[in-house]
Amino acid sequence: MTASRRTMLLAAALLCAPLAACGGTPDTASDAETAGPVQRAPVSRPSPTEAAIAPADDAIDAKPAGNAAASHMETANPISCASERGQPAADRLARLCRSVSPATRPPCNAANSCALIEDEIARGCALFDDAADPMPGCDVDPKGEAAAVAVVRRFYSALAAHDYGTAWQQWGNDGPPGQTLDAFRRGYADTRSTKVTIGKVEPGSGGAGSIYQPVPVTVDSVLADGTRQRFFGEYVVRRVNGVDGASADQLRWHIDSATLRAR
Repeated sequence: MTASRRTMLLAAALLCAPLAACGGTPDTASDAETAGPVQRAPVSRPSPTEAAIAPADDAIDAKPAGNAAASHMETANPISCASERGQPAADRLARLCRSVSPATRPPCNAANSCALIEDEIARGCALFDDAADPMPGCDVDPKGEAAAVAVVRRFYSALAAHDYGTAWQQWGNDGPPGQTLDAFRRGYADTRSTKVTIGKVEPGSGGAGSIYQPVPVTVDSVLADGTRQRFFGEYVVRRVNGVDGASADQLRWHIDSATLRAR
């Protein structure tokens, strides 16, 4: 991508606001790695891919760090990416995020959850997807099947980190239909841990200007009282398919629906 082309795209991109809700753009890498945790306000941020950073297998454990019996609601702040994956891995992810994020004050900070950082990587890669040359680090096609599956992975990664704002926004900027962020957060108050396994993904389908990608899952959860539950079903992830006038958010994958049944 030429410098002039990227400058034009940056000028057109939606920037993170309000500034107080975003991670400050550091002058050096060390500043980003030591700054405190920062979370974007759910109603103000244009959502983001998982780019090249994905779990090595199909299972993601959503378990609180430390005392496994603690409920998600007892954690005041999301678990940092540095705590989740270790400082070196979190720093690498944050640097990749800063290289692709269009925000003036991006949340590319190792003190934020890995899910939030990966969400910003996804957003940046999707915004620059139509540029002549893809940016380094944008190795996953933002319009492809892998990017759709990454939304479901990121949803559970955010739950694992108690980052309910980022999990909520995997359904779109306004969250799941008819559910506020507070109600969404309360829904996980009695959940000790959750594990999701992605099944075999078949090609998606189109209709009415949108693309729909089914993502089969098995979800194992443990409640605060030790009760174990298992659910089978699928998420359907959706994006607008190049409709004239569609916003950058509409062109990105987001969870459209979920159908889960108890075993």
